[in-house]
Amino acid sequence: MRVLLFTGKGGVGKTTTAAATALHLARSGKRVVVTSADSAHSLGDALGMDLDSVPRQVEANCWAQQLDGRERLEENWAEIRDWMIELFDWAGVEEIAAEELAVLPGLDEMFALTEIDTLAATGEYDVIIVDCAPTAETIRLLSLPEILGWYMDRLFPTSRRLNKVVGPIVSKLSSIPVADDAVFMAGKRLYDRLDSVREILCDPTVTSVRMVINPESMVIAEARRTHTYLSLFGYQVDAVVINRVLPAGDQSSWLDEWRESQERNLEEISTSFGGIPQFCATHGGAEILGPDRLAEFASDLWESEDPSERLSQVKPMSVARDGEDFVLSIALPFATGSEVDLSRRGDDVFLAL
Repeated sequence: MRVLLFTGKGGVGKTTTAAATALHLARSGKRVVVTSADSAHSLGDALGMDLDSVPRQVEANCWAQQLDGRERLEENWAEIRDWMIELFDWAGVEEIAAEELAVLPGLDEMFALTEIDTLAATGEYDVIIVDCAPTAETIRLLSLPEILGWYMDRLFPTSRRLNKVVGPIVSKLSSIPVADDAVFMAGKRLYDRLDSVREILCDPTVTSVRMVINPESMVIAEARRTHTYLSLFGYQVDAVVINRVLPAGDQSSWLDEWRESQERNLEEISTSFGGIPQFCATHGGAEILGPDRLAEFASDLWESEDPSERLSQVKPMSVARDGEDFVLSIALPFATGSEVDLSRRGDDVFLAL
């Protein structure tokens, strides 16, 4: 099984590229599901059909879904939410406000991320393609399993033991709602699912990130930052898709100026991402909508390449033995020494960027 994450700055064409790649692979005989983790939900528009949180068949071997983060939130956060609402009510917060405060920002996107684990567990698909949110949201989302894992490994056991000792005393001395075992187990279940997702996403033999960019200076600058942060968390970027490249054609002053700008930016992309395979898609002059147009776009983009394969063997993170010591190597493209802060506390190494 392979997992392909398509990400990029909003408006660069990542949804089109994700949908097109799914159809391209499906028509080659692979069983593919493409899922949208972007709250904008443009995947259904690109495919020309209505989608919901249950995978719907687009054509032979191809399924698509648009995740409903709120729906997944209701399924996974109920025990914790009910306790938080009770706690806020005890503190005098109005009921409506308490319900809003009990849903932490970003939770719906986080639960959408666990859908990758759900789809992988079915064993029904050869390739899972994720149309990610714009880069800033994607970086925040993909960092959650790692960050939550750190807290759960260190703080969760202590908090639970402390709650068992102190909880009964607090309940006797005051009316403050105390979290019971059901609340802690709900948190543990969430962590286990995110940890499973982390194992899938950080395995370069399973998961690849494909960055979609346009030959524009601001888009390139954001792509550099994205590549750095994704590498920091151990995600492998194995291809760059350069979308909306102007083809050679009619001459006009404004088109010539645009082409010259793109040529300069294409050189910059080649230099910046020289170690990563690059694939160009020419500007089609119109919207690319519907399965047939999308499949044609993907065929021109990938040509003879199989996009389900791992397109680069470079590892963002590796550990090697040096005599009696071990050396951890982390690739941080575009980061300078002055931007990196490295420290150690006990057995933990902290790297800030």
